[in-house]
Amino acid sequence: MFFDYFQRKILKQKILLELTKLKDRRGFFKAGLPRFNRLFGRDSIIVAWQFLNERPGVAKATLEILSQYQGKVINGEREEEPGKILHEFDFKFKSHPQYHFPFPYYGSVDSTLLFLVLFSFYYQKTKDKKFLNSHWENILRAIHWIEEYGDKDKDLFIEYQRKSENGLFHQGWKDSFEDHLKIDPPVALVEVQGYQYLALREIANLAEEKKDWDLVDKLEERAWQLKKKFNEKFWMEDKKYFALALDGKKQQRKAITSNPGHLLFTGIIREKEKIELVVKRLFAKDMFTPYGIRTHSALEEDFDPKSYHLGSVWPHDNWIIAQGLLKLGYQKEYQKIRKAILRAYKELGYLPEYYGVVDGKITVDLPTPPCYLQAWSLGALFDFL
Repeated sequence: MFFDYFQRKILKQKILLELTKLKDRRGFFKAGLPRFNRLFGRDSIIVAWQFLNERPGVAKATLEILSQYQGKVINGEREEEPGKILHEFDFKFKSHPQYHFPFPYYGSVDSTLLFLVLFSFYYQKTKDKKFLNSHWENILRAIHWIEEYGDKDKDLFIEYQRKSENGLFHQGWKDSFEDHLKIDPPVALVEVQGYQYLALREIANLAEEKKDWDLVDKLEERAWQLKKKFNEKFWMEDKKYFALALDGKKQQRKAITSNPGHLLFTGIIREKEKIELVVKRLFAKDMFTPYGIRTHSALEEDFDPKSYHLGSVWPHDNWIIAQGLLKLGYQKEYQKIRKAILRAYKELGYLPEYYGVVDGKITVDLPTPPCYLQAWSLGALFDFL
């Protein structure tokens, strides 16, 4: 649809050329222009995942630099903890020029989990045992972070709570310095538990390679317990969907969002019936548009189609959801997302960080101007092509 073989080939070359502006000399991709021209844990990992089939060296370089700056001490101002993977680092500055938190800054709840997932995906692709062996301690430190710092109250869920007055209030991919998600901390986001589950399973597989059977047993036991508890605590029986999060009182933040779509590639959803209900809900009229799935349902009170996270459409968010659909055999739904993102590119002539869909029409006339170039949007487009 939209592009024939030769057009796709030309477009892919154009994307690779554009991405050279975001590729660091160390081999990883910086997040985007103009506001995010630096290393981001979450963004750089996801871009490396998007290019894993064609450019596995990007994943290796990304894992290398993130291992180098893996947290070593407890530092509240940086939100650093032993084993934690950074959120953001600009090598040119000591601190953020606008928000003044020091670099490297570690206020990300999911970068450590995604780091572990990418490590396993990279190993499956390349069988690079030398790299795995040389970074096994980094993997073990990341696992230790999950157990000791990510899950401070030992309820199996990974939570976050801002430690620095200059830091991010929300620390998942829908991050913000304000409480735009309306969740009292500590916050256990829905997709983060899925990332944790997949990370545990993937590293258990790597531990089998290392013949560390005690570690295999420990990780698989935690994963099994997490899966059971997650499906009990996050499922909204009245809405037949997963809650956005649990708040500091372990109460559900009831909202229909795109976040549970990320669960599809992780394997944490226990019953096939729940998987089918999640997929169906993502493609309902209040969520799905001709240009992709919204971040936030049009039926929610705080919905705004032009907002950053409460109703706009993000290509990378759609790409992650699409990976789960593909993995689970939902070919028709996968193609719906793929065609929607290609339609957005064709309509705009480029694919920015995010965009609004108002009355069925795409717009980039938004209160917060979307970044372009944006690495994980271009990565999504590249893969869909």
